[in-house]
Amino acid sequence: MVSRATRPPGEESAAGGERFGVAARQRGDTVVLSLSGELDHDTAAPLREAIEAHLHAGAKRLVVDCAGLDFCDSTGLNVLLHGRLAAQETDARVELAGLRPPVARMFEITGAHTVFRVHAGVDEALADEPST
Repeated sequence: MVSRATRPPGEESAAGGERFGVAARQRGDTVVLSLSGELDHDTAAPLREAIEAHLHAGAKRLVVDCAGLDFCDSTGLNVLLHGRLAAQETDARVELAGLRPPVARMFEITGAHTVFRVHAGVDEALADEPST
């Protein structure tokens, strides 16, 4: 069964479970992936699938909205880092928005915040879309 997160871009979609969810919406070549709940080893698959599906479909920019993310462990971080590398291979990029203190702290401790463009929120990220 195909996860709803892997629907073609242009359709609003959502996937996940009770502990974690991913919702996607598209605006031009930009896809916003809104995360909610706890991103960890047991819940990371929907995010991995959503990143892969949207990059495969030609998204040039993924803005990962972390405002609803309560927790992120090393598996979640690795999914985002691997997504960033996959995006670079297609001249796309992965950016983060709305990092809340507990999640932001993990990105700071690991130094991962230095490899992502980080925005205060999704509105700021969408307003700051670089011209291509």
